[in-house]
Amino acid sequence: MKKWTFGNGVYTFKIKKINHMKKQCTLLFALLLSTFLVHAQKFRLARFSVGYSNPVGIENCGDSRLFIVEQEGKIFICDSAGIRNPAPFLDITDRVLFDEDRGLLGLAFDPKFSKNSFFYVFYIKKDGNSQVSRFKVKSDSPNVAARGSEKLILTIKQPFAKDKGGCIRFGPDGFLYIASGDGGGNGDPKNNAQKPNSILGKMLRIDVHSGSRPYRLPSDNPFIDSPNYRNEIWSLGLHNPRRFSFDALNGQMYIGDEGKKDWEEIDVELAGSGGHNYGWRCYEGKQPYDTSGCMPKNNYVAPRYVYAHNDSVGGDCSVIGGFVYRGSKFPHLYGKYVFTDYCSGLFRLLYKQGGESKARIVYDGDNNAYTSFGEDMNHELYVCNAAKGFIYQVKYGTAQSENFSDIKSVEGYRMSFSPNPSNGRININYNSVKSERISIHVTGIMGNLMYSNTRTVNAGSNTWVESMQLPSGNYILSITTDSGKVISQSLRIE
Repeated sequence: MKKWTFGNGVYTFKIKKINHMKKQCTLLFALLLSTFLVHAQKFRLARFSVGYSNPVGIENCGDSRLFIVEQEGKIFICDSAGIRNPAPFLDITDRVLFDEDRGLLGLAFDPKFSKNSFFYVFYIKKDGNSQVSRFKVKSDSPNVAARGSEKLILTIKQPFAKDKGGCIRFGPDGFLYIASGDGGGNGDPKNNAQKPNSILGKMLRIDVHSGSRPYRLPSDNPFIDSPNYRNEIWSLGLHNPRRFSFDALNGQMYIGDEGKKDWEEIDVELAGSGGHNYGWRCYEGKQPYDTSGCMPKNNYVAPRYVYAHNDSVGGDCSVIGGFVYRGSKFPHLYGKYVFTDYCSGLFRLLYKQGGESKARIVYDGDNNAYTSFGEDMNHELYVCNAAKGFIYQVKYGTAQSENFSDIKSVEGYRMSFSPNPSNGRININYNSVKSERISIHVTGIMGNLMYSNTRTVNAGSNTWVESMQLPSGNYILSITTDSGKVISQSLRIE
């Protein structure tokens, strides 16, 4: 009997003696690995789809497709296996002003999309102002939007280049919510977020199902009867709410509001409870920022959670709001709010324990990379990595034995594939130093051959789809060149 320790557990194995030492070691390794995979639990990112330029949004329209928003002004579709359509769903790069904080920033599908084919976008126009527009999908092509169908819904005049917000979503009530930043200018010098007659630094709520008019005002908007307020306002006192979401279970709104100097914050409000003032620029987080002309502190709603803003390299400096996980694949994640920070790449879970909100860091990812989360039709979570052009699926459960984002290379040959884990259909990206015949092999953890194929590749970049019918488990995928070079990477089939 042998005892081995993994994490917090001690596991005992009875190893049957095998004459061949290599087989004995392989069997021991397999037993240890399989036990570790069963018992170890961790947060991880599994690469799902690749080939994007500055992705900043992930949305679904109620079916198996995911729509990936590129900041320059394009939207692409990928299927349930992560395979990206080569042609864009929408291309409005000629209408979009793109730079650090500006571009195509938001996408929302109409709740009646299956019937009316409408979807909405938030982008910065060439003149520097923000615009919310409605488009329609072509009647004869469900994967292509009609560029000429654009209908202007709302324009937001912008005073400066930064802090645009840009997230748009339909709430459980069927109304369109629009996150508008304060317009920038180093600390909101015009105090737009507190001005009742400005729609900058606000959460807006409008009814776009209004016939011929671009929109109408819901009768229960909190400031509908206030003459000094823009009646579109749902809540105010926000700095740069890049991303917000609704809890699919109870309709609560979670807002990730980027800090300016000292604090990043998460604001949470109950479903249907608008009219909140979250304090900016009077307060940043829970601390005073510029209280000149401000009301007493008890007039403002404190954030649910704050963490320190740090402009040093690798520090936290820009919260990216996420989602409360309501999927079914990872029960340990259920009910927890998943969010990250663009600058540090740290992923956190926010949850309640004993009536108190707590957060813990669960993953340390790439710096200056993650820009947005999204859900598929089953409420499984995904996240954009703009630095790599990748879409990752958020997972929390059985730990894998390697980093699925690796690109394997040998003497100029490079190989990567996605998604991983996979259902057996993977998109392989392979760079060859010359045109030649290659062999593709998939072996089990015991070295048994499970799949093989051959193909001819060209010098340079090659992309193809490999379809394999394999049972769930851990495998090794290898590519062997004519000259005997071998590139291998772990593959998980689920």
